Amino acid sequence: MADNYTILVCDDEKEITDAIEIYLTQEGYNVLKAYDGPEAIAILEKEKVHLLIMDIMMPGMDGLTAVLKIRKNMKSSIPIIILSAKGQDTDKIMGLNYGADDYIPKPFSPLELVARVKSQLRRYTTLGTMSEPEEKHNVYHSGGLVIDDERKEVTVDGNSVRLTRIEYNILLLLLQNKGKVFSIDQIYEKIWKEEAFCADNTVTVHIRHIREKIEIDPKNPRYLKVMWGIGYKVEDLD
Repeated sequence: MADNYTILVCDDEKEITDAIEIYLTQEGYNVLKAYDGPEAIAILEKEKVHLLIMDIMMPGMDGLTAVLKIRKNMKSSIPIIILSAKGQDTDKIMGLNYGADDYIPKPFSPLELVARVKSQLRRYTTLGTMSEPEEKHNVYHSGGLVIDDERKEVTVDGNSVRLTRIEYNILLLLLQNKGKVFSIDQIYEKIWKEEAFCADNTVTVHIRHIREKIEIDPKNPRYLKVMWGIGYKVEDLD
């Protein structure tokens, strides 16, 4: 049930947080509200929150800085949806670079916002579901790269690697099918569960983040390879 999930909405404009609260409570979600980055972080430290909706342009600590602190300092992997009056691709890419999972420009459609929330929560809870005990084929590897999908653990040469949900899902897809090349559209449709439309930047940003975390030299990757003009694959090193 939706009322099992708590969503934190952070925007310095009270009218916007109140409006979003109305849309989400109508869907059965619990809603907490914050009006700047530090307040949002304080709430996350005290409350169990399943998804964060964060505005970018706020006085003091802006939304992107808050997202970066949440990801790096708090080690939180909850879905984060960025809201901003800025609609340029560069702003969307920056949001993803800082650790956001999705980006919605203002003004936004209430129906679209609710749909994005449901989509992010669905992926979040699916990733959090443990494999059935009898399932034994849940460890995937290529050389020193290993994913234990039962424990949701990623290691490289025995060293733990921390990925976001989206990064984990992309790497798992490629490692489960090591040696197979997936196009950007194929990756987007399998991970985001929706039709790919201008997905290049979104997928490319996440691929770059994965490389930075699993490769000794991201510019000369050992595991995650690009096939120019075709797509990406995890090399079969076994």
